[in-house]
Amino acid sequence: MDILIVEDESEIAKLIQLTLEREGFNCCCCGDGLEALQAFRQQQPDVIILDLMLPHLDGLEVCARIRQQQPGAKDPYILMLTAKGEEIDRVIGLSTGADDYLVKPFSPTELVARVRALLRRSLRHGGGHLIYRTQHFTVNVDQHTAERHLEQGHSEALELTTLEFNLLATFISQPSRVWNRTQLIDKLWGDDFFGDERVVDTHVARLRKKIELDPAHPQFVKTVIGVGYKFEDEGV
Repeated sequence: MDILIVEDESEIAKLIQLTLEREGFNCCCCGDGLEALQAFRQQQPDVIILDLMLPHLDGLEVCARIRQQQPGAKDPYILMLTAKGEEIDRVIGLSTGADDYLVKPFSPTELVARVRALLRRSLRHGGGHLIYRTQHFTVNVDQHTAERHLEQGHSEALELTTLEFNLLATFISQPSRVWNRTQLIDKLWGDDFFGDERVVDTHVARLRKKIELDPAHPQFVKTVIGVGYKFEDEGV
C-alpha cells in the first residue's frame, strides 16, 4: 500500500514515515499543498496523511481538490492531521471529504491503527453474490459495480469510492429502513471506526452528489429528521 505524507514539519514527517515503513507501507513525503496535489496525480496513493496547516495551499483546499478529481482517478482515504482540537476544525475537515481526523500530538501506535482501519474499510462489506435491483439502480455486491438506469433501457456506471459503494449497498439492501449514524458506523466500519460520527453525513452527501439528480432535494437517500437516513426506490 502506498501512502503520501503531506507535512511541513520535517521531524514529524520523518517520524510518520519511519513508523509506517516499519509496518510495511511504501511512503513518500512532501511539505506543501501544491506539491501534494502534484504528488497525488503522479503517485495515486491509497492513503494520504494530510496536515491541515500547510504553506501555499492548506490541507482543507488540498482535500477538496483531490475529492474533485475526474471519475476514474483513484479516490484515496484521507487522514487529516492538525494541531488544533476545536470542534469547528473537525467539522470543516470532514466536510471537505476527509475520512478521519487525528489531532497532534498523537502516538505512533494510534497513527498505525488509524491507517490500518482506513484500509480495512474496503473489506468491511461482504460479498455473497448479491444483486439488488430497483427502478433506478442495479448494485452487484459480488462484482462491486453499481449502475443507474436511464430512459429507454439505457444505464450508466456509477463512479463510487469503496465507502460510497458500501453505503449504497447498505441502503439498498433494506429499503425504507431508517439508519441512524451509529448503525451505519457499525455496519461500514465496525470496531475500526475512530473520530466524529458526523463523518457519516459527509459520505451521505458525497453519495447523493453521484446518484441524485438534485442532491439538495434527494429522491432516493432521504433524511429522517432527528433520526438518520433511509433509501427509497421502487422494485427492490
